[in-house]
Amino acid sequence: MHIGWALPLAFAAMAGVVLGGWMPPGMFEIWALITLLTARRLHSLLVLLVLAWTASSILLADGAELVDGLSRQDVRLQGRILASDTKRDVTRLRVAVEQCQPLSSRLPACDNLEQVRLSLYDDLDIQVGDDWALTVRLRPPSGFANPQTFDYRGWLWREGIGATGYVRSEPSARRMAEAPATLRRLALSYLDERALDDRTRRWLAALTLGAGERLTADDWSLLNGSGTTHLVVISGLHVGLVAAGTLWLLRGVALWLSPRRWRMAVWPWWGAGVAAAGYAWLAGLDSPAMRAMIMTLVGLWVASGRHAPGTWQAWWLALGLVVISDPLSVWRPGLWLSFLAVGLLILIWQGRARPRGVGGWLSALVRTQLLLAPLMAAAALWAFHRLAPAAPFINLLAVPWVSSVLVPLGMSGWLVAWSPALAELCWSAFALARQCLHDALSIGIALLPVWTPPDWLVVPLILSLASLSIWWAIPGLPLPLRCLASVVFCVLPVTLDAPSPAAGELWMRVMDVGQGLAVELRTQHHHALYDLGPRFRSGFMPLEGMWPAGRQFDRVIVSHGDMDHAGGLEALEVHEVASWVSPASEAPDDSFAPCQQGDIWRWDGVTFRILWPPPGEQPALSSNDRSCVLLIETSRQRVLLPGDADRSVERRLLASLEGPLDVLVAGHHGSRTSSGSRFVTATMPGHVIFSSARDNAFGHPDDDVVRRFRRQASCLWNTASDGAVTLELGRTTSQVTAERPPVGVGSRCHQVESLRNRGSTVDRSHQQ
Repeated sequence: MHIGWALPLAFAAMAGVVLGGWMPPGMFEIWALITLLTARRLHSLLVLLVLAWTASSILLADGAELVDGLSRQDVRLQGRILASDTKRDVTRLRVAVEQCQPLSSRLPACDNLEQVRLSLYDDLDIQVGDDWALTVRLRPPSGFANPQTFDYRGWLWREGIGATGYVRSEPSARRMAEAPATLRRLALSYLDERALDDRTRRWLAALTLGAGERLTADDWSLLNGSGTTHLVVISGLHVGLVAAGTLWLLRGVALWLSPRRWRMAVWPWWGAGVAAAGYAWLAGLDSPAMRAMIMTLVGLWVASGRHAPGTWQAWWLALGLVVISDPLSVWRPGLWLSFLAVGLLILIWQGRARPRGVGGWLSALVRTQLLLAPLMAAAALWAFHRLAPAAPFINLLAVPWVSSVLVPLGMSGWLVAWSPALAELCWSAFALARQCLHDALSIGIALLPVWTPPDWLVVPLILSLASLSIWWAIPGLPLPLRCLASVVFCVLPVTLDAPSPAAGELWMRVMDVGQGLAVELRTQHHHALYDLGPRFRSGFMPLEGMWPAGRQFDRVIVSHGDMDHAGGLEALEVHEVASWVSPASEAPDDSFAPCQQGDIWRWDGVTFRILWPPPGEQPALSSNDRSCVLLIETSRQRVLLPGDADRSVERRLLASLEGPLDVLVAGHHGSRTSSGSRFVTATMPGHVIFSSARDNAFGHPDDDVVRRFRRQASCLWNTASDGAVTLELGRTTSQVTAERPPVGVGSRCHQVESLRNRGSTVDRSHQQ
């Protein structure tokens, strides 16, 4: 069987991505040399070149990150502003780096950077497209690593951003050149001058020019909640409509010029391709627009029927070309959402007759949407960890409404832009249609709000939804078999039980919140928090989005009032908290009960005991020394959470501890003010967890503190490198896992056998 070029091309592109991302150093070069020596045909050489291109692109992306020696150092860079987004008092800039030079000659170079993301706190008139010289302080790309949360570090990498940081005031920023007058910029300026309401202007810019950055958080919330984000991002729908409209007009012209030979004319197809490419370029030619353009051009080739590939060959060809044009897109959910949808459409309609009449097309639309909905829901759940139950029903109306009404009205306004009166007439109709869509989306979300399933249910739901969609798409299956399988796929996730600790067990997670502390505690029937993490200058709180809204907490303990421990208080407003506890002198309001020595409660066979502060000494203590110190005891293990208490408090606690600890969350993030020699020697903790930020300015954890714990054979974990650390305690064997491959503090965290024979060992199955 003749395979052709498309499938090998796609596989070569994907294989290159795998090689560039996961092969050890030197292996790619060796493999490429062997293949080059053995390649004898043009076909093999092309495959090799494609593989080398995508692999080298991934390797270059890995190398375009800020070197560690420049972390938190001042550099002077010049670059073009690619994006600007202002929220609250902070402007986020995305800058294409043209020149970069450290202010100190002793520092390494930074000329490998291609893009950076900066926070701007000063009031500067910075416009997209301007060239600016800025003094910035940068850090290598990093992000929090917590279960089922947004992977900010991964997003930075796949967007090609090699460093993050903020703009310094000295030396001052200077505009080097104003943004050039591009067609897109002129179109947006023209749109801003029209007498339209703000929402209509935003949606018109997004739908017709791909200016999604103009949409507000409320707009995106509405689109995400209704599962209609794909309708406003420049995608195959928009580029395809432009190509189809152009083809229809040009074929009409061909019919008028040559009535007998108009079907044979090639130039209308070329014209449609040029229009699709031009529109994608006008929309900014970013990753979604580029992907849509390639898929549309391949689709035009297939539809033309002139030496065109088959549908599946075209699918593989488009996938290969998209990956070649942007290898990093393999890690973008949009790529797989697009190609999964197109692949299912091919499977649904391959070999079927073309619908006839209005009724036939309506029936086909409903059938297609119902078959697509479960697979798209599964893909969205995999990518974004949420489900929009209203999406299948809303899209039945929203897709034809946007494609047949909104986009044509918006495009018509641009076609008659030479006459402002005609343009505003079209856009006034667009505003009315947009309001109808907005109302429909709002009603749909109100009736069926977004649902974020618990972590344990995500994978079973993905498998069930994807299986349901594919089972109905496969041709030739008997209807009773389809129905029976559908019942199984729908019922199976409901029959699963949520994992939870058994009686006497404690599940504990020290979350990755940067330079701060937040610990989640779960017993069989209770849920608690110890500390709430920080609140940053931008207003962002790591606890935001950590759990779906409406989570119930039986108790929240705020160890003390420092911003790195109590900063996330507002993030809990969307949750239900039964009781609040904090030191009496640090309570934010009257709803907080005092935290004081001697408090004790028991949940599901697990004992919680407050060891500090004593009732009468709080006013004389510093804020750190007023920290609520919590001791947790299962039948087999003991855990201590000392907050920021210093060495003097630790010494006074030794009499209450009465022996070694299994788990210690290091006091004050590993600062030298805590974890004194006497305390470490007396407690001999089996596991020590430092909650600190990567490359933090305080130097936490302190080297002397780390060495003290090492001398006690403690197993060390650090959220800065390990991400969130999860412990399952109460069993004979304690299970400890980290979100990132563990490297410990200073070296890998190896299994440590306790000298006290506590029966506590570590599961190392997750190590590389």
